Order: sequence, then C-alpha cells, then structure tokens
Amino acid sequence: MEREHLGSRLGFILISAGCAIGIGNVWKFPWLVGQYGGGAFVLIYIFFLILMGIPVMTMEFAMGRAAQKSPVLMYQELEKPGQKWHIHGYTSLAGNYLLMMFYTTVAGWMLQYFVEMLRGSFEGLDADAVAAWFTGMLESPARQVGYMAVIVCVGFAVCMIGLQKGLERVTKVMMAALLVIMVVLAVNSILTPGGGEGLAFYLLPNMEEIRKAGLLNVIVAAMNQSFFTLSIGIGAMAIFGSYIGRDRALLGESVSVAVLDTFVAFTSGLIIFPACFAYGVQPDAGPSLIFITLPNIFNHMKLGRLWGALFFVFMTFAALSTVLAVFENILAMLRDLTGWTRKRAGVFGVISMFILSLPCALGFNVWKGFQPMGEGTGFMDLEDFLVSNLMLPAGALIYIIFCTQRFGWGWDAFVTEANSGRGMKIPAWFKPICTWILPVLVAVIIVMGLV
Repeated sequence: MEREHLGSRLGFILISAGCAIGIGNVWKFPWLVGQYGGGAFVLIYIFFLILMGIPVMTMEFAMGRAAQKSPVLMYQELEKPGQKWHIHGYTSLAGNYLLMMFYTTVAGWMLQYFVEMLRGSFEGLDADAVAAWFTGMLESPARQVGYMAVIVCVGFAVCMIGLQKGLERVTKVMMAALLVIMVVLAVNSILTPGGGEGLAFYLLPNMEEIRKAGLLNVIVAAMNQSFFTLSIGIGAMAIFGSYIGRDRALLGESVSVAVLDTFVAFTSGLIIFPACFAYGVQPDAGPSLIFITLPNIFNHMKLGRLWGALFFVFMTFAALSTVLAVFENILAMLRDLTGWTRKRAGVFGVISMFILSLPCALGFNVWKGFQPMGEGTGFMDLEDFLVSNLMLPAGALIYIIFCTQRFGWGWDAFVTEANSGRGMKIPAWFKPICTWILPVLVAVIIVMGLV
C-alpha cells in the first residue's frame, strides 16, 4: 500500500495542532492559571512544555516519519530483530479507541449547545435553570446517542474522503475559523465594562495564590497540564509524522504545534475571565464552566445569543479537530493491519466506534447505576482515567526509553531522523535531559495519576 502524504507543511502543523487542541484547553487551562497564581503559573507551564511536552512530541513525529507506518506497525520497522517493543503498537490502537469512546459524547454536547444557542433555548434562564437544562440533556438517551452518532459519522466521513482532500482541507478551514472566532470573542470579552479585573486576576503573577495553593502543587499542576495538553503517548502524533517528508527538522515543527496549542489555551482565558468578572460570576473548572456558567453569562450580554453561538461553534471546532485527527489515526492503523481501502476501514470505524461509544453516552441515563469509581462516577470517568492517567503517560515513557536507550531505537538513530531537514535541531546537550530526567518526570506523573 503506497504511503499517502500531506499536501503542505501548514496542513501538517494545523492537523497536529488540531489533535492537541481540545476541550481541556478551554475548560482546564484558564482555571488552573486563575487558581495557581496567574502569570507565574504560565511561566512554570511553559518551562515544562519545553522540558517535557516538545521533546516527547518530537520523538513521536520522528518514529512515525522514520517508520512510514501507523503506530500499530511502527515498531516493527524500527526495533531490532527479536525485540518486543511492537506490543505497545497494539495498545496505541486501543488507546485511540478508548479516548474517542468518551470524547465523541463530549463533542456531541458542544454541537448540541451550539444548536440550542442558535435557537435561543437559554434566553431568560437563570443559573439554576441552565443547570437543570444541562442535567435534562444528560438524562435524554436519544439526544446523547443522536449527537454522538452525528460526530462519529461526520468524523469518519471526512477521513474517508482522503488525506489531502478530506482531512487536510477540512482541518485548514476549521482551524482558521477557530482562531479567528477566538480572537473576536477575546476582544469582545476584554472590552466588556468591568472585565479589567478579570484580566488582572488572569495575567498578573499572584504570589499570594501560589502560597495558598503551595508551590509544589503549582509545579505539579503546571507539569501535568504541559504534558497532557499535547495528546502525546498513544501515537496520535506519530501518524502525522509518517505523512510528511524529510525537508524539515522535527523539533521546530513540534515547537510550532505547541505554540498554537498554548495560544488557544491562553486566549480561552482572555474570553472567560473578563466575562466572568464583568458579570460577577466565579469562574469554575470542568464541564460546569462551559455548560452552566458561560450560558448564564451570555444571557446577560448584549447580543448574547450571537456571542454564545460563536463560542459554541468554536468549542465544536476544537472538539472536532481532535476527533478528526484521532479518527485518521484509527483509520490508518486499521488499514495497516488489514490492507483495507480507506472507505472500507471507514465503514468499520463508524460501526465499531458507535457501538463502543454507547456506554459513555448511556452512562448518564440508562446505565447510570454503573458507578465504577465510587458514588457519582460513570463510564466517562473510568474511560478518562484509563486514557489520561495510564495510557498517555505510560505510552510517553515507552517512547522516551525507546528513543534514548541502546536496547531500543537509540539516541543516535532518533536524533538523525529528527534533525533531517531545515530548521531547529536537537542539540547534543539535550541527551542527558531526555535520557535521565524526562523518564523520572513522566514516572512521577504516572504515580501521581494513580494516587
């Protein structure tokens, strides 16, 4: 099967960034910044992004490009005869499926809110009524499954059209629209009377907040966020490495993706905090910020229905960009394993993904009696825990060891691949950091995730 390639460097960067940019950028990063000392947290986060996130992403890109295969067969091309690294390739397929088993449902929520904002369903509702509406949405099996099915079908349909004509073309348009909408929303929020206090809370370093939270907790939170924000560890980036040529060195490409990802996360705060402070609402973390707090704020705004619809189309694009990238990965792995055409693998992908996503979609209603991690938890909590706390960090640790140790692919082979082409190169002094410090940091993340 001849290897497909992306049509442009811009396409590669936007698709990779689209994979990294997700819902967590919007509902977690701004809140962490606010809770953990404003600008001071951002500096610590950027330090760990450079130390951990960018190197591991470069390793994923390099392995994919050197192997010219999807993650499921990548190790077979790179490992030495008789080695067993390729077992991890199969867990990449499982990890991508598991991630989408709950992400498709959450993406469905974004689409549903966009539709309801356009219809004016939230107008005149107070915070309690918006919360009740959200609960009602979760308790409706038909709506949960219906919107999840739309996301699954649209996602695979785009990927089935082709790599360049489908995924690359759609992602370019969607990411461009996402960035423009974000800037428009941020400017509107910053100019809202009373928003200045929110900006100060968000951006100015606040040592009192750091003291209150504890410096160690702030560092750990920044380290976690810098690691998880880039979606590294399940081969989601390696596939795009396999779709590009060798004319650009890979460290610079990783930096470009990380900058775009951070821009979206940072700009989300510029949208959220001035608006929250202007209307006297405490910014919260997680789903309640997006689905309860913000609709309530849009209700108080002039042209709130328009701004709300714009915000949720931005959120839908952020979710869909990740869905498309991971679906492409699943498609490529299925094709490498079976030799199927893109369309046949896509049909199998739609059916299998829909069936596997049902437990999460129905976990808030029909199957809400299943509480695997204690009172109030469901399928989504279990699936999220397995991916975020186990598969992503453990996968990243395996990539690091494989790329730095002699009994793996080895540092020299990795650096030769990563440094091929024009652009930023990995310096020799970075070897001890990647070989000894990175594995320890990722091991700490794994232990803390389990604790």
